[in-house]
Amino acid sequence: MSRTRTALLAAMALVAGATGTAFAVDPGGTGVAAVPCTVDYKIQNQWSTGFTAAVTITNNSAAKSSWSLKWSYAGNQKVTSGWNAKLSQSGAAVTAANESYNGQLATGGSVSFGFQGSYSGSNAIPATFTLDGVTCNVDGGPGGPTDPPDPGGPSNRVNNPYEGAKVYVNPEWSANAAAEPGGSRVANQPTGVWLDRIAAINGANGKMGLRAHLDEALRQKGSGELVVQFVIYNLPGRDCSALASNGELKADEIGRYKTEYIDPIKAILADPKYASLRIVTTVEIDSLPNLVTNTGSRPTAVPQCDVMKANGNYVKGVGYALNKLGDVPNVYNYVDAGHHGWIGWDDNFGPTATIMKEAATAEGATVNDVHGFITNTANYSALKENNFTINDTVAGKSVRESKWVDWNRYTDELSYAQAFRNQLVSTGFNSNIGMLIDTSRNGWGGTARPTGPGATTSVDTYVDGGRYDRRFNAGNWCNQSGAGLGERPKAAPAAGIDAYVWMKPPGESDGASKQIPNDEGKGFDRMCDPTYTGNPRNNNNMSGALPDAPLSGHWFSAQFRQLMQNAYPPLS
Repeated sequence: MSRTRTALLAAMALVAGATGTAFAVDPGGTGVAAVPCTVDYKIQNQWSTGFTAAVTITNNSAAKSSWSLKWSYAGNQKVTSGWNAKLSQSGAAVTAANESYNGQLATGGSVSFGFQGSYSGSNAIPATFTLDGVTCNVDGGPGGPTDPPDPGGPSNRVNNPYEGAKVYVNPEWSANAAAEPGGSRVANQPTGVWLDRIAAINGANGKMGLRAHLDEALRQKGSGELVVQFVIYNLPGRDCSALASNGELKADEIGRYKTEYIDPIKAILADPKYASLRIVTTVEIDSLPNLVTNTGSRPTAVPQCDVMKANGNYVKGVGYALNKLGDVPNVYNYVDAGHHGWIGWDDNFGPTATIMKEAATAEGATVNDVHGFITNTANYSALKENNFTINDTVAGKSVRESKWVDWNRYTDELSYAQAFRNQLVSTGFNSNIGMLIDTSRNGWGGTARPTGPGATTSVDTYVDGGRYDRRFNAGNWCNQSGAGLGERPKAAPAAGIDAYVWMKPPGESDGASKQIPNDEGKGFDRMCDPTYTGNPRNNNNMSGALPDAPLSGHWFSAQFRQLMQNAYPPLS
């Protein structure tokens, strides 16, 4: 299975179309001249009797309001089902026409769809494609005659980077963990490295910089495979709804984000010295969902989020990061996708997937620059609630009517991640994207962990008595009291899930519980104050935050000890 970045035929030799017209490479080196369209047809998975394929069309002609792509098979292939296009077949001839939601195809724009098919014998890639009757040049997939190398050289991406690989242990986090009583039990666990400001690239306040981590990753790698995880987190106007994680760049400083932050990161990651590493990037947590849930006339709206939606810099920034980092053949981009207690409602679910597609096709990016998505980053949502489902009814009321669930369609992170993956595919992302779930702080173990369903007196007693997640509200996000370490990092733990990860290093604070002057651009958010009575984003519940917390990202000993105490599965 391949999820490589689409090659754009910029170095293509003469290709003759069905009409006999030759399309030549621009002698000035600026790209292909007079090529009306390109088609990237890739076999993603193949077995003895069937296959799945992904097709990306790029339109280099006048903008279209509808489109129809046609090709013919040389063998006996049959299309059996598809997504993001209306597919029909007559004999060997196949037609793929746009759906109502993806007919617009701008000049230079791309659209993707996929399908499943059957075959026997050979399964050759079609030789010719026509878009609205015009012959396109064909990218035959890796190794084909018209497939030039990616800008960074041949891609060595695998379907799931975590399978068959060790994961990098950050020595700085490991030392903090080992210094705590009992911390040696988890000090060898892999965690994400957060690049949360420009200075972090070279190392701030005596900490390791990006190159230092990559060099250490090479040492840990040895002769096997190794994944190293970085959090790309420095958008202009960062985290518009939470002051504790505000950043250094102002709302309009998209230029600085590109040239002073993303470009230097890309240059380091692209160094051939690090080509043998599998580099996973978590791209800009808590950004795109804010443009859906915290803008406009909603009671949860925040003025700064309206600013970021209006100026487009979250979309532009994420698109630019995906485009640039996606050029590096051994980088795997995973975009942050919130969590079930944020995006699980109907009016958030589809629109969030849509804005992610918008970002993934902005600033030169394509869906092929997205390897997958990550949920629950730095959050506390339980992985799996076993004691109730949204299909249960208690005392004449659905579980969805309980105060805790509050009409959400999802009760835990695994069901949300799997369902949101399907939504993303239906929105236009590649059908083999994988999901990551951050399980660093969602164990909710210890003596308070329920052993069965709650009392059936009411739907609220039933849910509250049985839920593992013991927050006051699923919207609470800052240094939550009672939380525990969750599932240890693990590759391919469930269908559609590439890995459980500890992207948020346990023991690093979410934000200060009181105002602390600093030079990191981090403000004081009342959601980190244990005395705060809440706001519309957590249904005006108490914050549930631990007291005496330091600035976000700084070591919080009391929290780490509690996380170990309440770990589930328990620590041995």
